[in-house]
Amino acid sequence: MALNEKLRILLIEDDHRVAELVRVGLEPEGHAITSVPDGRAGLLRAGGEAWDIIIIDRMLPGLDGLGLLRMLRGAGVTTPALFLTALDGIDDRVAGLRAGGDDYLVKPFAVNELSARIAALIRRGATKRADTILRVDDLELDRLSRQVTRAGQRIALKPREFLLLDFMMRHAGQVVTRTMLLESVWEYHFDPQTSVVESHISRLRSKIDRGFAHELVQTVRGAGYRLGDAR
Repeated sequence: MALNEKLRILLIEDDHRVAELVRVGLEPEGHAITSVPDGRAGLLRAGGEAWDIIIIDRMLPGLDGLGLLRMLRGAGVTTPALFLTALDGIDDRVAGLRAGGDDYLVKPFAVNELSARIAALIRRGATKRADTILRVDDLELDRLSRQVTRAGQRIALKPREFLLLDFMMRHAGQVVTRTMLLESVWEYHFDPQTSVVESHISRLRSKIDRGFAHELVQTVRGAGYRLGDAR
């Protein structure tokens, strides 16, 4: 994304005055600011929609900022994240970065510095963007924006479906077994004796294959599944 394009920014901040300061400071630059006042609501918005930047307060009601970001990173959300917090100790900064944060700005702050840090994160992300896009035939998955398209048509996936497709696209043309999927997508190191894989494959197939000229999700009998054009 070019730096002069409008960014979709998710701000997870329970202090209304800080949220308003960010909104008033960044909206004149053309950015769209969505503000959420607690951690659990922020987790749902951050994991369920495409954002260019996520700004997170460390101390949040419901779910703290560190726990929130760890859960997002564990779910495969790679959106750049900046901590905005009054916790200014070295250990606090280290904890934020180790939780998956890309930058750390201490309150009180100047909005022009926040804007500059956002621009730096976007520049940094642009250099990595090519590595975040997976393509198989006419199917494309953007790991950064978490968008999936086929033949230019946007496909809405739930978080687990996204992780499943991501894994299969990274192993395109290869047979992936049920055990591989359970370990990599669900982090199960045992067989739960449920049809969780089969049901998710079925839903994924209905979303990325139905209505298109040829199927990409293939069942390999007795072995597992393969993603790729069987023509």
